[in-house]
Amino acid sequence: MLDLKSKFQRVMLIDNNTIDLYLTSKIMTKNNFGEKIEKYTSAIKALTFLQENQADFNKLPQIIFVDIYMPQMSGFEFMLKYDKLSSDLKKYCKVYIISSSIDEYDIKRAKDDLNIVAFQVKTITKEFLESISSEQK
Repeated sequence: MLDLKSKFQRVMLIDNNTIDLYLTSKIMTKNNFGEKIEKYTSAIKALTFLQENQADFNKLPQIIFVDIYMPQMSGFEFMLKYDKLSSDLKKYCKVYIISSSIDEYDIKRAKDDLNIVAFQVKTITKEFLESISSEQK
């Protein structure tokens, strides 16, 4: 019998590109990656959600995918604010940078941030999702 249960209860996607949001969420759904996928086109709104719910683990995403280049607040600016959230939240939520950038500086900056698990060039693949699933077991 196939196990069709999603690997994660909640996943947060932060990307101002609505097409990328749509495609990424479809790939996740097809691969049973997240039961509930929260999509944000604004890093500010996503951060507000995390700040307001940092003590409620039933509402928090286990996995967060954040784009780098967005208006108002970039992915790296988001990470600076994210770093100020509770240590319990940061242990619970695993952050991955998803970007169309292949800039060495961006990749190094993501690797140097202790709150970022990995940097992935868009688009998300089934193999990338499977690698996250196997890491988080």
